[in-house]
Amino acid sequence: MVDVVAPQAVPGASGPPLAELGLPRVPGRRAGPLSGLSPSRAADFMTCPLLFRFRTVDRLPEPPSAAAARGTLVHGVLEHLFDLDAVERTPDRAAAMLPETWDGLVAVEPELAELAGEPGEDRDAWFAAAADLLDRYFLLEDPSRLQPAERELYVETELDGGLRLRGYVDRLDIAPGGDLRVVDYKTGRAPGVGYEAKAMFQMRFYALVLWKLRGVVPRLLQLVYLGSGEVLRYEPDEADLRATERKVVAIWHAIERAHEQRDWRPSPSRLCDWCAHHAICPAFGGTPPPLPVEVGSVDETPAEVEQVERSG
Repeated sequence: MVDVVAPQAVPGASGPPLAELGLPRVPGRRAGPLSGLSPSRAADFMTCPLLFRFRTVDRLPEPPSAAAARGTLVHGVLEHLFDLDAVERTPDRAAAMLPETWDGLVAVEPELAELAGEPGEDRDAWFAAAADLLDRYFLLEDPSRLQPAERELYVETELDGGLRLRGYVDRLDIAPGGDLRVVDYKTGRAPGVGYEAKAMFQMRFYALVLWKLRGVVPRLLQLVYLGSGEVLRYEPDEADLRATERKVVAIWHAIERAHEQRDWRPSPSRLCDWCAHHAICPAFGGTPPPLPVEVGSVDETPAEVEQVERSG
């Protein structure tokens, strides 16, 4: 079981003057409204306020990665696997769904096609890696014995004060007695010792939204890590979710301050190795693009939330 930890300090509200970081201030009117938050974007801000700005305010494009595309593909297969009769939910049948599911993704986003490699050995290896993830899923769960109540469920609720929380739940199981189990698939590896609670933030976020919507605290939160073949489980209670709500609201207020003051600070860490914005990050000697005189809403659309959360 994952231990409950105290909310982490929220970055972005203090630090050296903006000029010392090389971040430009652009005079103008107050930035546009902020009223919604997903777990992915909340995590971006906790990781690095400047990353949040690049992704959500500037909406800078990031090159798609083969790993993220494979994650979206595997999520798609696991979603539609439950359209089949229970007896058909086998590893071979899941693997056979990969090409058709991939074709559907490419039809919507043609630029994904090149991520699977050239026809031949490269593409075969790419699909084989996706099939390996699906095989590992069947070692962790028996889908023939499951009947999810919801799949790829969009959830949204509004907290006191007007903040909207939104996200996509990979799978929601409801027991005959009404207990809720919230399941999320991850195609990466499980976190190391000491990082489990941080990984569970997304699930607590979903649990908070479901509690607000349905009036029931989910019985179990379950992260299924297909990369390492591990399952991380946590049983929340009402106190956990109230603490999560306080943390989310604190993040929201810090984002609002950064947005109003046009003050987004980098927060260098090991995660910088995977960032696509080194060239314009002051921590790496770069200069961010000037903020526009008036920034529009930094809210995400449901489609944008889904795209981010299905790639994990």
